[in-house]
Amino acid sequence: MIFLVGIPITLFCWSIKKRNIAVNKLLLIYWKISLLFLISLLLLIGKYNYALVITNISTLLMTISVWFWNDINDELKEYDFSCSLTTTTKVWRWSITFITLNFLIQSLQNFSCFSSINSAACEIWLEPSSNLYVIIKNLFNFLFGANFSQSIAKFLGLFSLLIYILGLIQWSIIKLPKNGRNSCFSENGGR
Repeated sequence: MIFLVGIPITLFCWSIKKRNIAVNKLLLIYWKISLLFLISLLLLIGKYNYALVITNISTLLMTISVWFWNDINDELKEYDFSCSLTTTTKVWRWSITFITLNFLIQSLQNFSCFSSINSAACEIWLEPSSNLYVIIKNLFNFLFGANFSQSIAKFLGLFSLLIYILGLIQWSIIKLPKNGRNSCFSENGGR
């Protein structure tokens, strides 16, 4: 989890301090894509049967998002090992890739959990989301004075998934054909 959240936050703050627009843009894209991972955790809390499929898709999209952009890749290639921010970013990208491959291999070993997360063999996949469930439940009760249940998590997850899919379709129909694999970070003051 530290490679998915902790290190990107540190890299993002570091890129702002160093004014490295390429790394900053890469991490902004990563955060937009990684919202799907949070949505999959909500669906796991709600014990939605296809939540593990969505979790796998989210990790794949997060990995693709850090390698997809030609202009960012070209910019990162220009730096040598003495630039610690870009070197750390490169190591983090490779780490995300290996974590995703490991996650895919582990989840394929429990292939039946893709369609039925509620079986006893799939409880291991629900453990991280159950910890998050306790945190969200307490936070929800503190902020709103209301109860947060698994059915609410499932509804919020499915509603968020719908919005996310609509946004992804809009991006793939409008922005991707227009910009291709160019993140356009240079339009915002980069080289």
